[in-house]
Amino acid sequence: YLIVFMNKVDLVDDEELLELVEMEIRDLLSEYDFPGDEIPVIQGSALKALEGDEKYEDIIMELMDTVDEYIPEPERDTDKPLLLPVEDVFSITGRGTVASGRIDRGTVKVNDEVEIVGIRDEIQKAVVTGVEMFRKQLDEGLAGDNVGVLLRGIQRDEIERGQVLAKPGSIHPHTKF
Repeated sequence: YLIVFMNKVDLVDDEELLELVEMEIRDLLSEYDFPGDEIPVIQGSALKALEGDEKYEDIIMELMDTVDEYIPEPERDTDKPLLLPVEDVFSITGRGTVASGRIDRGTVKVNDEVEIVGIRDEIQKAVVTGVEMFRKQLDEGLAGDNVGVLLRGIQRDEIERGQVLAKPGSIHPHTKF
């Protein structure tokens, strides 16, 4: 999916020049096998919108409406059991250990029991005491969300990048193929 925003149009006084640039953009898109005539092209000025110019603020709103209309919302795989690959681990003083990553499938809620699987021979169990996304506390995280999961009873050195958080009993590690 593709939407084109022609920025800095406030610097050009010639309307015909803007039309010519838009035609060239559409030709270039078509040359690279994109549907150049169908792709929305919106002309505006991000700087003027940030400065509070109402005309350009309305164009940014039009851009966001086009994004909502043209790009479908991805389907979230929430029906399957939790699988969260651990991308980073850190400690928060007084709170505990946080594992962060993007939830591949399922959901994770506060007070859920999870297993830490992979890399090590033993599977560890932990309880989720908090779910956070972009510094906001959540009741649950859904598939596709980048979250930090606060784990009770897990030390910083007991979990590492490459392991996964999973619903208990849903996955089993293999060491031989």
